[in-house]
Amino acid sequence: MSYVAGAAQLVTVMVGAPLVIGAMRQVRAVWEGRAGGGVLQPWRDLRKQLGKQQITPRGTTAVFAAAPAVVAGTTMLIAAIAPIVATGSPLDPVADLFAVVGLLFLGTVALSLAGIDTGTSFGGMGASREITIAALVEPTILLAVFALSIPAGSANLGALVANTLEHPGHVASLTGVLSFVALVIVIIAETGRLPVDNPATHLELTMVHEAMVLEYAGPRLALVEWASGMRLTVLLALLANLFLPWGIAGGHPNAIDIVIGVVAVVGKVAALAVTLATMEVFIAKLRLFRVPELLAGSFLLALLAVTAANFFTA
Repeated sequence: MSYVAGAAQLVTVMVGAPLVIGAMRQVRAVWEGRAGGGVLQPWRDLRKQLGKQQITPRGTTAVFAAAPAVVAGTTMLIAAIAPIVATGSPLDPVADLFAVVGLLFLGTVALSLAGIDTGTSFGGMGASREITIAALVEPTILLAVFALSIPAGSANLGALVANTLEHPGHVASLTGVLSFVALVIVIIAETGRLPVDNPATHLELTMVHEAMVLEYAGPRLALVEWASGMRLTVLLALLANLFLPWGIAGGHPNAIDIVIGVVAVVGKVAALAVTLATMEVFIAKLRLFRVPELLAGSFLLALLAVTAANFFTA
């Protein structure tokens, strides 16, 4: 059944990612007094994009063509190995902290190179900003999760979830609080949400993610947007399961355990997505030169979490 659990969490992420984006947009619309397009609107947008003509800008190379597949592939691989529905998936032994962060960074680099490959000023500008943010985000993720791995004695994400189930006090501590706040900030930055980036903007001077994908159209744009939604879903699921893993299936799950795991992760991700969308309504986008200050603060929190973990574990 471990293979069924691995397939279940991959399908859950692939199908649920557009719904997460749609739910967040609908929550923002309700708060802003608009009708909104409905939770299913992102799926309609993907279907529309898949039916459009694929356009390749003149002068681009294989980097531009391959980037959407690389971003989607790395995100799907993370969804397959990470403990989302169960901790006993066939690829769980390779769900190492450093491997997951490396896959995240690989997708970021691929999309940044595609933005540069177009030769446009906006693409290069967005790629430069994205790499600057990633240079601060990826070390913070490593440190924040590493702080949680010190009491567990392992950098394997499945082992961290299992340790939290056995010892809930490890996350209900100073180390856990600092790591949680640091991870929330870097997930917002990694997925291009407010106040770091505005996913709804089309103002060229403030764009980060959108600036890199301006030249994409048709199926490639659909793949990029789908991958972006999957990345947000995976990171929210990991955040929920690292700190509130209750409901996740164990190492040898049966069919009922898998169903409970799917329902649990759907509920936790939905709650986090609604909370994040609500917060976005009441905050404004930071100026670009203030973003490194925010991310440096999250890095400091993660560093303090590692220090606290060493101090209280010793």
